Amino acid sequence: MQLYCRVEVLVTDPAAVIDLAVGDLRAADIDWSTEEDDLETAVEELRGDLATSLAGVVDISQLGEDIPGVEFRGGLCWAEQGPARDPFRPAEG
Repeated sequence: MQLYCRVEVLVTDPAAVIDLAVGDLRAADIDWSTEEDDLETAVEELRGDLATSLAGVVDISQLGEDIPGVEFRGGLCWAEQGPARDPFRPAEG
């Protein structure tokens, strides 16, 4: 079963979001020898992209928490700046 969601958030402290994302990245068990870049390059990319930082720290596994009979199996989370894309705009009429 697929569950599609759109969540709108207001980021009131971008630095806190980025710091959390950077901390999570530094704590992750990543074998950087198999990656295209290194830890410091990845950190700089996070510091330059609030949307990527936010998407990296959102925990969508809690979406079904406390719902009996529902087990989280996986998903995808991303963030974009700017207005919602057409498929998510409310119907006019």
